[in-house]
Amino acid sequence: AARRIGYENGIMIKASEGGGGKGIRFVDNEDDLRNAYVQVTNEVVGSPIFIMQLCKNARHIEVQIVGDQHGNAVALNGRDCSTQRRFQKIFEEGPPSIVPKETFHEMELAAQRLTQNIGYQGAGTVEYLYNADTNEYYFLELNPRLQVEHPVTEGITGTNLPSTQLQVAMGIPLYNIPAIRMMYGKDPEATDPIDFLEERYLDINTHVIAARITAENPDEGFKPTSGSIERIKFQSNPNVWGYFSVGANGGIHEFADSQFGHLFAKGPDRESARKSLVLALKEMEVRGDIRNSVEYLVKLLELDDFKANNIDTSWLDGILKEKSVTVDVANDDVVV
Repeated sequence: AARRIGYENGIMIKASEGGGGKGIRFVDNEDDLRNAYVQVTNEVVGSPIFIMQLCKNARHIEVQIVGDQHGNAVALNGRDCSTQRRFQKIFEEGPPSIVPKETFHEMELAAQRLTQNIGYQGAGTVEYLYNADTNEYYFLELNPRLQVEHPVTEGITGTNLPSTQLQVAMGIPLYNIPAIRMMYGKDPEATDPIDFLEERYLDINTHVIAARITAENPDEGFKPTSGSIERIKFQSNPNVWGYFSVGANGGIHEFADSQFGHLFAKGPDRESARKSLVLALKEMEVRGDIRNSVEYLVKLLELDDFKANNIDTSWLDGILKEKSVTVDVANDDVVV
């Protein structure tokens, strides 16, 4: 199969049940493919494996979908998750402003039709690779779960996704859920059907950018670190909300996922949300034995390419390879 695809542009080998950077490798020759196959199968035991040609200069664009028990499927806008290292997301934002409105609507309709055709019920994410230069998009996968960045979608649509999932599980049609009706400019108390493939929701007037807070050393390619946490100083405000999975006197052990927090900043446009996130990160403080990515994230957010939204899925890996962004660490902050 790899020979038919060709190694010229590179090949991605991926476990369909993988995620979070696990079960995925890039190869450009047969020897590496054989080794990568073993690595992928060991990381996600029992998962089907598929391979595909590498899509260069691509953005990672997601459409948030929900299907109900009555054959309806709604698209609740989407997210741009192109800032990644080693295929793991760092920033997520919505709406995906890099995609022209009509093109993104086509992506939403395709995601809705897929949801209906397979009889999918509940919340899920249809993921695409999008080339901004050619305005072309390619189906990647349907992620059959609620993702950790789902508050981005909640912030721009006003829809509580866990609540929506529960109502769908109770057998309530999507067009009878008040938050979805309001998104479409309908009376939330009414029960008349909505044709989600024909009618459009109201224009989005908010932008949200999220940042993952991880126990990783960005100066070593985001290598995971572990240890105790003495203090996390963060205060939510009207423009920035955050949560953490550990508290004072807690810690991150070596077998845990490195993410221990998530910040979500909103504004009337992308630049306003970016500025709010930068300010919140600068005011945040994490003390303990671990290294964290907070200061590095601030520097990424202030790069001209990020401000101009001129990035793709390889952007951050290129920065890490060139070591063009670094963080100075005070001597008294270094644990030996």
